[in-house]
Amino acid sequence: MKVLVTGGAGFIGSHLVDRLIKEGCAVSVVDNLSSGKEINLNPQAKFYKLDILSPSLKKVFSSKKRFAYIFHLAAQIDVRKSVKNPGFDAEVNILGSLNLLSLCLKKKPKKFIYASTGGAIYGEPDYLPADENHPIHPNCAYGVSKHTVEHYLELFHTLYHLKYTIFRLPNVYGPRQDPNGEAGVVSIFIGKMLKGKTPFIFGDGDQLRDYLYVDDVVAANMISLKKGDNRIYNLGSGRGTSVNELFKKLRKIIGFKKEPEHSTPRLGEVYRIYLSAERAKRELSWQPKIELEKGLEKTVSFFKSYPEYL
Repeated sequence: MKVLVTGGAGFIGSHLVDRLIKEGCAVSVVDNLSSGKEINLNPQAKFYKLDILSPSLKKVFSSKKRFAYIFHLAAQIDVRKSVKNPGFDAEVNILGSLNLLSLCLKKKPKKFIYASTGGAIYGEPDYLPADENHPIHPNCAYGVSKHTVEHYLELFHTLYHLKYTIFRLPNVYGPRQDPNGEAGVVSIFIGKMLKGKTPFIFGDGDQLRDYLYVDDVVAANMISLKKGDNRIYNLGSGRGTSVNELFKKLRKIIGFKKEPEHSTPRLGEVYRIYLSAERAKRELSWQPKIELEKGLEKTVSFFKSYPEYL
């Protein structure tokens, strides 16, 4: 089975590529390496160093054999960057996705699986945990752009019968997440602590997030090969963990002695969000398998074993 993964050199995408190849799929990867890394690439995957906005993307679809499934994970994911430059955010996340979708019309895949956001799409929630029926009130351009593509997928299904599954993701963490980026507090904290540097906490640290280990995200994507047609699913634990609590858990695992430094809150970030994944549990028979403490231990162990990622 021939499969395309955009963002396949990135954190989540590379884990998905590994799993697809393990299951016997012929995988092609599109990634411009702006945030993805060559070290993450599975050598068995066919790699195209391309931006999803590039006209050359059509070359990826030139084969006589169509892609059975397309997993679209390539995106601009930095909330702060989206606030500062919403035009760039829209260009990558909306126009880039439309470029990909337009190519799907010529060689229609069985399904288009899209990684959306549950952490930024609902804004400050009216109730918790937020489910898929919660009102959409994003307070950053990133949330707006990711949600816009959801509408385009619904439209392409209505007009062209393109099947899709949308996953609204929480704060995903695990091995290969960039500890030097602007997103991914778990890897950033780990990177700082392992280097003996003091981590920053933006705001008071009581903001709540829903942390989900990357293998659980991959498992949901694999299920979508057979289930979840034309549906939107939250993925998450249904529990909120404060940034302060996360810091304490990681400090205990690593043996870090210093206290964190606090900085001003970041514009555009919600104060508290965690997600109900009851629909995914009910319809996909999916639920997280990796508890937070175990996942943090596995992630710390990875960065200790592969210091080149630091």
